[in-house]
Amino acid sequence: MAAHGKQFTLFASLGPNPWKVTALLHELGMENSYEIVYLNQLKGETKDESHTKYNPNGRVPTLIDHSNGDFVVWESGAILEYLVEKYDTKRKVSFEKLEEKIQAQQYLFFQTSGQGPYFGQALWFWKFHSEKLPSAVERYTKEMERIISVVDKILEGKDYLVGNKFSYADISFLVWWPVVDWMSSEVTELQGWREKYPNVSRWDIAIQKRPAIAAALKERDAYRAQ
Repeated sequence: MAAHGKQFTLFASLGPNPWKVTALLHELGMENSYEIVYLNQLKGETKDESHTKYNPNGRVPTLIDHSNGDFVVWESGAILEYLVEKYDTKRKVSFEKLEEKIQAQQYLFFQTSGQGPYFGQALWFWKFHSEKLPSAVERYTKEMERIISVVDKILEGKDYLVGNKFSYADISFLVWWPVVDWMSSEVTELQGWREKYPNVSRWDIAIQKRPAIAAALKERDAYRAQ
C-alpha cells in the first residue's frame, strides 16, 4: 500500500459498497483526500494478506485514516458514520438533533441489513452462481421488490429520507439501484420497476444529478472500466 501523502487509503472493488464512501467524501468536499487501492474480488484479491491485515473479513470497503493514527474502519455503514461524525462538523449531510440522527442511523441499518444483502444475493444467484437455481433467484428477487416498495412508501411526499434534507442516509442506498436496472433486462418481475416505484426513481435520479455525486460516480465508472 502506498499512501502518496493522501489522508485516506480506501480499498475498493467493482462491487457497489465502496462507492458509498467516495460519494460521501465528494459531498464533504474531500474528493482529493483519498487514494483508492483497487482490488479484483473475482480473483480473490480482497482476501490477500495485504488487505486482510487491515480487514480480517476480507471484504471491501476498508478505510485507513492516516491523519488519525492510521485508524482503520471497515463495513461501509461504519465508515459512513465515522466520516460524518469526525469530518462533517458543519452537518452538511448529517444531523445535530438526536431524533434525526437516530432516523438517519435507522435508514442506514435498513440499507446495510436489507437492501445490500438481498440485492447482492439476488445478483449473485442470477449472474454469478455456478449453477442455475431459479428458486434462489425468485426468493431474492421478491425480497428486492419488497425493499424497493418499502423505500418507495417512505419517500411519498418527500425528497429525502430524513428531515427533508439530503444526507448520508440517502447516499447509502444510491449505489445499489443500478443492480435493479441491470437485472430488469432479464428478470420479468423487475421490468418496469422505475414506473412502478416512481418515488424511488425520482429520488435516485435527483441524487445522481448532484455535482459531487456525479463526479464520484464518474470516478467509479473509470475504475470499473480498467
